[in-house]
Amino acid sequence: MSRTFPRIGRRRALQGAGVGVVVLGLLLWWLLPLGEDPPSGTITFSTGTRAGVYQEYGSRLRPVLAGEMPDLRVRLETSNGSQDNVERVASGRADFTIAAADAVAAYEARHPESKAELRGVARLYDDYVQLVVPRDSPIRTIKDLRGKRVATGLPRSGVRLIADRVLQAAGLDPVKDVEPASDGIDTGPRQLEQGKIDAFFWSGGVPTNGLRDLADDFAFRFVPIDAALVAKMHDQDESTRHYRATSMPESAYPTVQNGYAVPTVAVSNLLITRADVDVRLTEWMTRVVIGSRDEIGGHVHSAQFVDLRTAIYTDPLPLHEGARRYYRSVKP
Repeated sequence: MSRTFPRIGRRRALQGAGVGVVVLGLLLWWLLPLGEDPPSGTITFSTGTRAGVYQEYGSRLRPVLAGEMPDLRVRLETSNGSQDNVERVASGRADFTIAAADAVAAYEARHPESKAELRGVARLYDDYVQLVVPRDSPIRTIKDLRGKRVATGLPRSGVRLIADRVLQAAGLDPVKDVEPASDGIDTGPRQLEQGKIDAFFWSGGVPTNGLRDLADDFAFRFVPIDAALVAKMHDQDESTRHYRATSMPESAYPTVQNGYAVPTVAVSNLLITRADVDVRLTEWMTRVVIGSRDEIGGHVHSAQFVDLRTAIYTDPLPLHEGARRYYRSVKP
């Protein structure tokens, strides 16, 4: 008898331990769904214009995604910018993209049905409107652009959307009161340097390589956009509530700003997708984007501002269920 009870005790202990391991495994599986095999397949990521921040961010993100999801093929496609990007995702031509919040809101206003389709993944960083003129230009205010040759961005770009609104807030017709040119960050800097345009608008994270490169061999400055003008922009339509008056930090382009911040308007950028994109894929995408902040931020300064605490605020879009799962999993 004395030998039987220890044997039974050991057997029960082993059985109990086995059950405990199974329960623990099931609990970990439920709490840590990312322990599964990484998603595979092919996705399209729409970026932006060459020399712009969207394009560079996408180019830096792709190898990080490859390291985390080696069987996932990521196709990068350049675009005209935010408005183009939103349309591509909504129509199914792209699965993920970056777009400014005002462009998302403007698209939803034109296409109310898209509210059931578009979803937010993460709030990333802010775009700053940068109005660039030669250093010796007589242009000092937005109103001074009257009659001038002004690049207002590519068609369907976020730059075009916000540049037109800045001009309208200053009492200028974007078509009649200026000579508009469809140059983006890829061509605008050289057009300015060659005297083919008098000014150009750019809206992007700072610093943008296209402008940093221009500063190496051409003297230019930024025209301020004051808070009163931003307040007038808010009266234009509902989507303009995403603009806020701020200042571009003096550290953005040190050799240009000479220690001075520049009053301007900012708008947040969102990583977006559609509601029908796979939940597990989106959960992994969210994790990689948040986790790669420092790695990508070493090359794309704007990426340093991706913050888990603010990433969930993807207004005007609700969070995708996959993104929601990720944020819940890391909630303290």
